[in-house]
Amino acid sequence: MNYEFSFIIPVFNRPQEIKELLESLAKVKHIDKCEVLIIEDGSENKCIDEVNSFSDELHLVYHFKENSGPGDSRNYGMQKAKADYFIILDSDVLLPSDYLINLKKSHKAQFVHCFGGPDQAGQGFSSVQKAINYAMTSFWTTGGVRGHEFQKKKFQPRSFNMGLSKKAFQKSGGFSNIHPGEDPDLAIRLKKLGFKTALFSDCFVYHKRRINWSSYAKQMYKFGLVRPILNSWHPSSHKAIYYFPTLFCLGIFLAILLIFFGHYVLAFLYLLYFSLICMDAFIINKNLKIAFYAMYAVCIQFFSYGYGYLRSTLSIIIFNKSPQKKYPNLFFKTKI
Repeated sequence: MNYEFSFIIPVFNRPQEIKELLESLAKVKHIDKCEVLIIEDGSENKCIDEVNSFSDELHLVYHFKENSGPGDSRNYGMQKAKADYFIILDSDVLLPSDYLINLKKSHKAQFVHCFGGPDQAGQGFSSVQKAINYAMTSFWTTGGVRGHEFQKKKFQPRSFNMGLSKKAFQKSGGFSNIHPGEDPDLAIRLKKLGFKTALFSDCFVYHKRRINWSSYAKQMYKFGLVRPILNSWHPSSHKAIYYFPTLFCLGIFLAILLIFFGHYVLAFLYLLYFSLICMDAFIINKNLKIAFYAMYAVCIQFFSYGYGYLRSTLSIIIFNKSPQKKYPNLFFKTKI
């Protein structure tokens, strides 16, 4: 059978997430023209039973492989896929029923060999999930790099919701073994190879991000560690804005210090900023609890990312340490 698209979904010890994702996929219009590849990345808690339960509703292919990370698992899936265009998803997303309809419209208007779609919080998500989603997607926190219209020209697709042609995959070699950071690395390499990327705003997913505050802080810290590594690999991608979280956090310490000397202007500016965050999150979510959680999520985001970025910059950029030797936990060993 000739498939229009092949969905590539790596999973590691999350069978319940796969079940919920497949439930949403089964409701997507025109999904009968697509195949869905589940790549089990060495999980102990396998999802094979959940996959088999949808065998009558979806064209499913299940592969189990030795653990080698999400990037390598996506490459494995793309090598096995039958379509000429791949849709790459994380296991913790849900798709709206018109996802493929919007994708086809966007491709008809502007075909690109690599696209990315934004993420949103679903109505049934918890207050913590919605607050984290706000921190990750708001213009006031990330500058809109994850899917705002005005950032279309600078947008780098993310692997929780990404499309990639077979031609671009074969030419680029797919994802590298760094994680996180494998998706912006691929986007930068594709641009160097002459492939255009684009933001398809209507092709959004609901991103659950099943993490608590502690794991969210660890994730942001790793994001901060990775960015200077990518800057060293791709110097042209280095932007001053990446220093913002670090400078923001140092500014808070300075504001507190200045209070003891009777200077309140900087502290007032920070108070104004967090008031803006609270108000904006409340307007979006219509919930005061989420608004207060959003301020906490932004603090975690900036302090964790900022510390990671500062530490990695000193190690990788200033002292010229090897990323693989300094931060081996950020790299998987390739298996395919």
